[in-house]
Amino acid sequence: MEQVTIVGGGLAGSECALTLARRGVSVHLYEMRPQKMSPAHHTGGFAELVCSNSLKSLRGDSAAGLLKRELLFMGSSLLPLALEARVPAGGALAVDRGRFSDLVTEAIEAHPGINVVREEVRAIPEGPCVISAGPLCPDALFSALSETVGSSSLSFYDAAAPIVDAATIDRSIVFTQSRYGAEGAGDYLNCPMSRDEYERFVTELLGARKVIGKDFEQGDLFSACQPVEEVARTGRDSLRFGALKPVGLTDPRTGRRPWAAVQLRAENAARTAYNLVGFQTNLTWGEQKRVFTLIPGLEHAEFFRYGVMHRNSFVDSPHVLDGTFRVPGTQVRLAGQITGTEGYTEAIASGFLAALNTYADLMGVPQAALPVTGAFGSLVAYATDPLTSDYQPMHVNFGIVPPLGGGRLKKKERYAAYARRARVDLEAYVASRPDLFDDRAGAWPEGDEPA
Repeated sequence: MEQVTIVGGGLAGSECALTLARRGVSVHLYEMRPQKMSPAHHTGGFAELVCSNSLKSLRGDSAAGLLKRELLFMGSSLLPLALEARVPAGGALAVDRGRFSDLVTEAIEAHPGINVVREEVRAIPEGPCVISAGPLCPDALFSALSETVGSSSLSFYDAAAPIVDAATIDRSIVFTQSRYGAEGAGDYLNCPMSRDEYERFVTELLGARKVIGKDFEQGDLFSACQPVEEVARTGRDSLRFGALKPVGLTDPRTGRRPWAAVQLRAENAARTAYNLVGFQTNLTWGEQKRVFTLIPGLEHAEFFRYGVMHRNSFVDSPHVLDGTFRVPGTQVRLAGQITGTEGYTEAIASGFLAALNTYADLMGVPQAALPVTGAFGSLVAYATDPLTSDYQPMHVNFGIVPPLGGGRLKKKERYAAYARRARVDLEAYVASRPDLFDDRAGAWPEGDEPA
């Protein structure tokens, strides 16, 4: 069987290497650390967590918890090690980051099918390869990748706006209308603000706590993507004449134009998730919750994703990758945050899927196509849908899964139904693909905290 080269020993690369090696594939795993360190890393260990030590919720009726169950069921190598390195964190899976990295490093270095090469890769390797170099991909490799996918298809991600659960928006206040369009019609939801509401919002926004970024996170901000709090700092009316301008809108409650208006744009075709237009931010997550729920109609909003700001090199996956994260016409496949799948567990999942599909290529069998009703299957579908425009990194969430049929359910019941449907569909799919999974898949993890 042909040798596979993996570039990057983070979560995605480590999962990919172990998953392929368990299937008898010879792997060359390249990692430049510790010979050359990135601005964020501190050790040469594999799967080093550089930000939080939390892999998010374990609850079976959450998108993050469902993703973990899917990975454990399909036979992930890293998730069991994360559970082994777990530290108390309520219902979340948090790990002792040193122990977790040590466990992954030991597993990789002990496997006879993995050859670890400690050097920087500056060009796309020959033959089958998986590039999982992370959001801080070195410049030389990123330049080589740009030649492979096209330089116009590469983005530099510096900020993103929060995304809210459509079911938690107060529709008695928020109205549908595009600017200068008919009331009740259009592509946007609008949160109208009175003068007093606007003044209070700006005051709280300007006084809110920000995330203190490292130099490498703050150096190259696009002027068109300035954080909303920085725009407000240029003048109290800056937002009202910018992202929050109310022109062309009529509040149906008053029949008049509001003083200001926050617009919400649908994140998916099912309109189950909306982003706050123009609300890129560097506020802490707690402050985002406090300040953004001052917006009329969002008082009880729940967030699928909070806004973030940091350097993150990623490709425009919907337009340069196929449904398996492969560059069409090549043997190059991408995995991890460089594809725009944002988050620790999401990186593990993308590494696992890259391994499955690389193995499928080598064996000459159909590629893996996970059900879109699942947590990761829906994220892959979103990230590789050519109809997706203005692509931005995305965490797994229930806002991008296909809606349920039947009557409207409350959130807890709806999420539980999503999880049940995902389990049924994934169990059926795995059973239909013994060529990929064989006896490597386990039983579906039960309970709120799978062990």
